Amino acid sequence: MKKLYSAPFIAFILIGTIIPTCVVAYYGFTSRDGGFTFDNIAAIATAEHAKALCLSLLLSFAATLICFMIAFPLGVILRNSKLGQKRFIIFLFILPMWMNFVLRTMAWQVLLEKHGVINMMLESIGLPGLSIINTPAAVILGMVYDYLPFMVLPIYNSLSRIDESVIEAAYDLGADKSLVLRKIMLPLSVPGIVSGITMVFVPSLTTFAISNMLGGGKVNLIGNIIEQEFTTSSNWNLGSGLSLIMMVFIVLSMALISRFDKNGEGNLL
Repeated sequence: MKKLYSAPFIAFILIGTIIPTCVVAYYGFTSRDGGFTFDNIAAIATAEHAKALCLSLLLSFAATLICFMIAFPLGVILRNSKLGQKRFIIFLFILPMWMNFVLRTMAWQVLLEKHGVINMMLESIGLPGLSIINTPAAVILGMVYDYLPFMVLPIYNSLSRIDESVIEAAYDLGADKSLVLRKIMLPLSVPGIVSGITMVFVPSLTTFAISNMLGGGKVNLIGNIIEQEFTTSSNWNLGSGLSLIMMVFIVLSMALISRFDKNGEGNLL
């Protein structure tokens, strides 16, 4: 009877994950005439695709680093906050996630454009306007805004699990706040840090919506190329082959999480 209860989950995994992955793998390893080939995989080494992949890695790394620099201090503040303040701050971070992802990104497009809200405010006080729309900086800003909660919540979850007596013992032994932060809180929050880095880096690496809207077609990431192969060029074989390369990063991220977060301490909540 218990096995019967797992049937919906098994069906969901089969229909939503295994079958689509097999379809992508089939197209990725076949040519347009149906013959077996590795050309779609090897296409990542071409100048255009390699440049897009390197740019994606660079921007994803920058966005992940910025998210971590914001999230870890905020996680410490949340851990030390009172219960009411803690819930309110967490609510503020979760609230934007209830809005559609595309709408949130479009909001930044309106804010950052040449005659947008931010430039109008700067000009009203006599400051020069910003010109970051349609640049890599705008794409990084969009990544940080959209994925920051996925860094904050796992880190906070790991920090909240640290036994208060361990920290009190460190203070009793003469450690100051900076030493406690570096030698106790940072090492013990590694599961949450690894989980947060993975949940920010991987979607940033594969994104195309953010770069389309905030990059204005001038910031061509690997996600944009894959999306164009499926929608514009109708070359599902090449698009699938490049997608399989991206799956390697997903598998590596899963291995990284299982290595450093065996007990699930870095979960979102």
